[in-house]
Amino acid sequence: MKRPERIAATAFVVAIAAALALFVVYVRGDGPQAEGVLLALALGGVGVGLLVWATRLMPHIRDETHPRKATVPTTEAERDSAVETVEAGVEEIKRRRFLSRLLVGAAGALGLAALIPIRSLGRSPGDSLLHTKWTPGAKLVTIDGTPVTASTLEIGSFTTVFPEGHEGSADSQAVLIRVEPGQLQLAEAAMAGAPDGLVAYSKICTHAGCPLGLYLAATHELRCPCHQSTFDVLNGAKPVYGPAPRPLPQLPIEIAEDGVLIATGDFPAPVGPSFWELG
Repeated sequence: MKRPERIAATAFVVAIAAALALFVVYVRGDGPQAEGVLLALALGGVGVGLLVWATRLMPHIRDETHPRKATVPTTEAERDSAVETVEAGVEEIKRRRFLSRLLVGAAGALGLAALIPIRSLGRSPGDSLLHTKWTPGAKLVTIDGTPVTASTLEIGSFTTVFPEGHEGSADSQAVLIRVEPGQLQLAEAAMAGAPDGLVAYSKICTHAGCPLGLYLAATHELRCPCHQSTFDVLNGAKPVYGPAPRPLPQLPIEIAEDGVLIATGDFPAPVGPSFWELG
């Protein structure tokens, strides 16, 4: 075996070993530093092998320099020379079967390592994005777990609530607001879930998923601090300003016998941006 051929073969072997080790290291979770080094060795090995093979082992067309012209028609001899060079290159690849097999092996090992990003995507979310932690009978509690009662809020005030046991849940957070009962302009089914002027909406903006941070009591509006989307609390939290495309889902609630507010179910629509409507 010629020296250039040995160099190319060694480079391909290094690439195969590094790619296989990369897959093992990733599965074991040994760290991104080791993964980066092995990926560099795998790609570098293939690159060096191909470079040596192309420059030191493959036949080359004679380097002939011609003055530049508008059009330079090729001669019969030049065409024959190009054909001969291509055919010689094909024969060279066929003759060096050992290198060809090593190259295929390196490509296959890199293909195995390419499965790593797919595995990194994790499990399919299924329908988990369509539901939150709210269930029938779940108590409305504050971030510190304190149950919210009907007497907690005065008219014109609001607070952030979570389902009991899931305090701090990002997708389950809701805004509980109290207004005069006669002011609400909700559909009959929605009105049943807003007792005594207490109405709860998802705190996740339907535009980009930012948490709503401001309640304008004078105009009964909820406003998102990110892009100023504004929602009409009295009219089903429909957007009245900004880029939000749809209303905030309303959490149906009721007052239990002990005065504690509880949910009667989950939000009737997925919270946050309308990802399920895409496509």
